[in-house]
Amino acid sequence: EVEVLRGRCKGPQTETPLHAEAESLCWAMKEVNNRGCRRINFESDSRAHNTTEETVACSGTASPMACSHNNTIWFFILALFTVLISPVISSRVSSLMKLPVIVESRSSVDSYCESWRLAVETNNAVKCKVVPSKCVSYLETYYGKGQFDTDYNVVASYALAFAKTVKMGGDCKDAWVFDVDETLLSNLEYYKAHSYGAEPFNSKEFSEWVVQGTTPGYDASLKLYKDLKKLGFAIILLTGRDEAQRSITEKILKDAGYSGWVQLLLRGQEDQGKAATQYKSEQRSRMVKKGFKLHGNTGDQWSDLQGFAVADRSFKVPNPLYYIA
Repeated sequence: EVEVLRGRCKGPQTETPLHAEAESLCWAMKEVNNRGCRRINFESDSRAHNTTEETVACSGTASPMACSHNNTIWFFILALFTVLISPVISSRVSSLMKLPVIVESRSSVDSYCESWRLAVETNNAVKCKVVPSKCVSYLETYYGKGQFDTDYNVVASYALAFAKTVKMGGDCKDAWVFDVDETLLSNLEYYKAHSYGAEPFNSKEFSEWVVQGTTPGYDASLKLYKDLKKLGFAIILLTGRDEAQRSITEKILKDAGYSGWVQLLLRGQEDQGKAATQYKSEQRSRMVKKGFKLHGNTGDQWSDLQGFAVADRSFKVPNPLYYIA
């Protein structure tokens, strides 16, 4: 037995004929769904010139769903088109057609960016060249509202707690290694002007920024630095900056409150082109050969901490602005 649905009458008045057609489609879809149809044929004016009715035939047999391919496609195309042009019809169709809506709320974006930052800090988002553009606002809040400072303070407190457990040899060779940029000195103002790292890094522009000598220190790192010195650690500064920037780097460090380091290691001519992990591992190895015992290492990049000749304990401070391999 075949049941035939022939059009719809006495429907509400609509704005246009197209809206009326869409309302009829919504009604047909609902009726088909309610009647549990398993085989559906769609017919239109193009096949039945003597009628303007849409015909929907439903069979109650248990055979698998079978639809006239071309007519089914046009049915859904028209339905989707109608959804797009009318919010009123869209709301009515939504109860029948669960269309995916891709709209990211502010909270969902922040949630994603929080997870993305975690991936960066745990070295899972390796070779991340730029910050996702949708996370710029998140980072602005992260730095501007104090969460970064809180995160850094927590890391510094763990580093100091470990340092207090170290049995010092009394020979001035018990050392602690610090990176410089984004560990002791903040380049946040530079990155603010470049979309918090969402723009590709420009080494020439950054070098020009360094020469300006306006890089402040971090409260957390300065306190840790001074506390380690009081405990008797020899401070070794190991930076990716070039040897040509030694004078300005020393000046900036002293202006920020750092002093009394035993080594400031920068890239020489022979280090140009080396990956950060290799370069810093080689420099640490040189210090070990000079008799230093590397108890701790603090840096904002995993390349500051990994490789060979590593310290007994390494402490990664937060930096979602860029990644250096």
